[in-house]
Amino acid sequence: MSGILNSSIGRKFAMALSALFLMVFILQHFAINILSVFSPEAFNEASHFMGTFWAVQYLLQPVLILGVIFHFVMGFVLEIKNNNARKVSYAKNNGSANSTWMSRNMIWSGGFILVFIVIHMIDFWVHEMNVKYVAGDMTGLIDPTDPNSGFRYYEELVVKFEPIWRVALYCVGFVFLSLHLLHGFGSAFQSIGANNKYTKALKGVSKVYSIGIPAGFIFIALFHHFTGTH
Repeated sequence: MSGILNSSIGRKFAMALSALFLMVFILQHFAINILSVFSPEAFNEASHFMGTFWAVQYLLQPVLILGVIFHFVMGFVLEIKNNNARKVSYAKNNGSANSTWMSRNMIWSGGFILVFIVIHMIDFWVHEMNVKYVAGDMTGLIDPTDPNSGFRYYEELVVKFEPIWRVALYCVGFVFLSLHLLHGFGSAFQSIGANNKYTKALKGVSKVYSIGIPAGFIFIALFHHFTGTH
């Protein structure tokens, strides 16, 4: 593994694989969260399953955390090495003429997204770990003896999106995610060699994904802010 990461191509390939892995997670995350708009019950059931099923908690969750850390660390490593390699060429060429704004600013959009992820984890993941492993509530129920009480996940989601500052932060965070994905999606497939007759179709899919998924998350935040109990 260390030998692969010592080469420029190997680092880009590993970066691409981690990006594709995280894009699959984002899609799955969105699929569950959009349920909160249409069916609080379905959202609660899906959240309860993801929050208590042992394979998700003890296998997939650690892999996801490691994937996030690897992706951002590798991103900063690649940016530093690319900047060092371009010091001479920048004196000869106009970098903005040969690359898009998004490709030149991936490090900044990535850095903001990293801050956003930390805040998001404090809002939801840290809270969930405290409820389950500190308070000892593994049921996910408000009151297991009351069939009308339901699960707590939907209520907690709505409460989180009451403050306008948090909604604004989430909206800005997803705008940056969209900008990051608009370049990163295509770049990931290019790095793994997916340049073939399907390239045009992939570009179309990448635009739909990169704009549609973050826009969907923004819609969820705004929906719960304006329809929740204040």
